[in-house]
Amino acid sequence: MKSASIATLRTAVIGLALLCLAACAGGQGGGAKPASPDEIVIGVAGPMSAELAAFGEQLRKGAEAAVADVNAKGGVLGKKLRLVVGDDQCDPRKAVKVASDLVQQGAVFVDGHFCSGSSIPASSVYAEEGILQITPSSTNPALTEGAASKGITTVLRTSGRDDMQGVFAGNWLAKTYAGRNLAILDDRSAYGAGVAQVTAKTVQSAGLTPALRDTYQQGTKDFSDLIGKLKSAKIDVVYIGGYHNDFALIVRQARAQGLKADFVGADALNTAEFWSISGPAGEGVRFSDAASPINLPSAREVVAKFRSDGYEPEGYTLSAYAAVQVFAAAAAGTGSTDGRKMASWLRANHVSTVVGDLSWDSKGDLTKMNYAWFIWQNGRYSMEP
Repeated sequence: MKSASIATLRTAVIGLALLCLAACAGGQGGGAKPASPDEIVIGVAGPMSAELAAFGEQLRKGAEAAVADVNAKGGVLGKKLRLVVGDDQCDPRKAVKVASDLVQQGAVFVDGHFCSGSSIPASSVYAEEGILQITPSSTNPALTEGAASKGITTVLRTSGRDDMQGVFAGNWLAKTYAGRNLAILDDRSAYGAGVAQVTAKTVQSAGLTPALRDTYQQGTKDFSDLIGKLKSAKIDVVYIGGYHNDFALIVRQARAQGLKADFVGADALNTAEFWSISGPAGEGVRFSDAASPINLPSAREVVAKFRSDGYEPEGYTLSAYAAVQVFAAAAAGTGSTDGRKMASWLRANHVSTVVGDLSWDSKGDLTKMNYAWFIWQNGRYSMEP
């Protein structure tokens, strides 16, 4: 009897906490109307404000466009989709609050989060409620590896993993810069450190030992000390695992201080905001990313719509669009919005999306991912042949 009372009290406390989170999550959808019988609520979550808001916009634009197109074709299971937006600012603590808020609003699927450091803690909230989570951008292996180790099946991606991207980058660096001085830096984030660690390991295995391995703090404004280290080590090429805003400042300050090394990064440089910060110093910067789907036949109509509205679907826009398509296909395939049923169906089927045909392994990772190099030139980036 005592244990039953404690359990009852615990349930009540958790319920009150969740209600408080929903009511107090200002700017994150708190107080929004609950789902009506003739609609299905889904969410999109990411940094809708703060320094990484450019990426939040990509996720939101992609999800909004997909919802509009799905609804124009009759919706899902005979119901229209209603999209709610969560702003986590890529802060793990805010991400948990956003996830709880989306649960309270009745979301049955979440397109997000953007940062791995947000997706990982938020995934536990969604898993507890059996809600399908598909991230278009969180690439740290720990997201799906950790979920699988706990028996969680409701986490999937429409993006690749850092270990895949790090191997791609590391092998290229070792071959291209054989016998030269390489520095590998990261911003200590789940994303930045993850991709840098795999890149460093791959480079070393391929026969090139980095001359410098260092980290920096996100949001730093003066990188003079770090640049001094690069100059002292006579670095020829700098690989950075980190987000576009810090990367752009590093390269801009490095050029101003006379460092002529090449700069190479990962997929977080796929936003026009990189050049708005770096200016001409960003000329020639390379980054790896999934091969662009922009010119795929499957993307042609969607891309044309975006452009006619004056928006260039860069970065993760189409991956976010694809995540909604994947959810819609899984709901139709199972006749349900039960997250566990949809996740099981997705592991046994492939889905045709704007970014191509997708399929998943037992952990929720894509079974196939093609990477390419992109280069910044004249204020724009394009995929190298």
